[in-house]
Amino acid sequence: MSSASQTGKKAKIIAVANQKGGVGKTTTAINLATAMAAVKKKVLILDLDPQGNASTGFGIDRHAREITSYDVVLGAAPFGDAIIDSGVPGLSIIPSTIDLSGADLELAELPHRNFRLRYAMEKAQARAEYDYILIDCPPSLSLLTINALVAADSVLVPLQCEFFALEGLSLLLKTIEQVRGSLNPKLTINGVVLTMFDKRNNLSEQVAGDVRDFLGDKVYQTVIPRNVRVSEAPSHGKPALLYDHRCVGSQAYIKLARELLGRDRKMAA
Repeated sequence: MSSASQTGKKAKIIAVANQKGGVGKTTTAINLATAMAAVKKKVLILDLDPQGNASTGFGIDRHAREITSYDVVLGAAPFGDAIIDSGVPGLSIIPSTIDLSGADLELAELPHRNFRLRYAMEKAQARAEYDYILIDCPPSLSLLTINALVAADSVLVPLQCEFFALEGLSLLLKTIEQVRGSLNPKLTINGVVLTMFDKRNNLSEQVAGDVRDFLGDKVYQTVIPRNVRVSEAPSHGKPALLYDHRCVGSQAYIKLARELLGRDRKMAA
């Protein structure tokens, strides 16, 4: 029985979302989950991105993805049947394939189309099995993303330190507000994580300052730097924390996990 089941606590469900691609969303989901598992949290990653990068990042061969998030969302298979071992102790994953790219059109024809993922998770009592469930969302504000936001307790937003960062963030925050208003009133913003930070670049410092002025303590103190080793890790089918746990990128994700868990402890106190 998991620690979540023993204590009677329910898993926290976090949607890792940003409608812009290339901001470190999947990298954050993979390495944050791995860091949590390293401190004995039982974690599930739900790969809801048709690109399947979270699945690839754990070295899961495409032929091994027999039951996927596509089957779960469309109701073709139970939630629990799609869960497989990630290869990291304490960390499981529901993989994704390119099949998911057509899910938006199929979902549009189904009843309760925004609630498909939530209902599947509730039916499987998924919260009782884990401490944290991280949903890696697609880089778009699609029906898949809406399903993730409806199923989640909170949203973690990886934000690249670039010129148009605040513009994209405003659009996402507006979507979150709309979901909260009509579909999931309990949805909160877990926080914003600044990614691909380059301390040699004045723009990174300026964007970081602007985001902190805009959102205050919703922005994590931990900043994820640009790091070659983190970029290399997926091609080896490993989280950066397993590929090179000493590199600055891995150390940043360990620090981020510590900060996130610390925030949760304070909220629970």
